[in-house]
Amino acid sequence: MRNNLVQAFFVGRALAEVINERLEVTLTDALSELGKFDAEMKEQLHQFTEEVMTRASRAAEASQTGVTPSSTNANSPTDLQAEIDDLRAEVALLRTELQKYRSGAK
Repeated sequence: MRNNLVQAFFVGRALAEVINERLEVTLTDALSELGKFDAEMKEQLHQFTEEVMTRASRAAEASQTGVTPSSTNANSPTDLQAEIDDLRAEVALLRTELQKYRSGAK
C-alpha cells in the first residue's frame, strides 16, 4: 500500500508541475499579445494624429493662399482612381493579414 501512496504523490506532483508550466506559457503568450496589441494601437493613434495635423496645416496654408484643397483634387480624376485602387489593395492586404492572424491564434 505504501508504494501506491508514494506513486500517487509523485503523479500528483508531476501533474501540478505540468499544469503550472502550461499556465505560465499561456499567461506569457497572452501578455505578449496584449503588449503587441497595445503598441499597435498606440502607433495607429500616433499615425492618425499626424495625418489629422498634416491635413489641418494644409488646409490652413490653402486658406491663406485662397486655394481650396478640394479644387486641386477635382482637376485630377486619374489620381483619384489611383488612390482608390491603392486603398483597395491595402484593404485586401489587411484582410489577408487578419486572416493569417486569426488562423494562427486558434
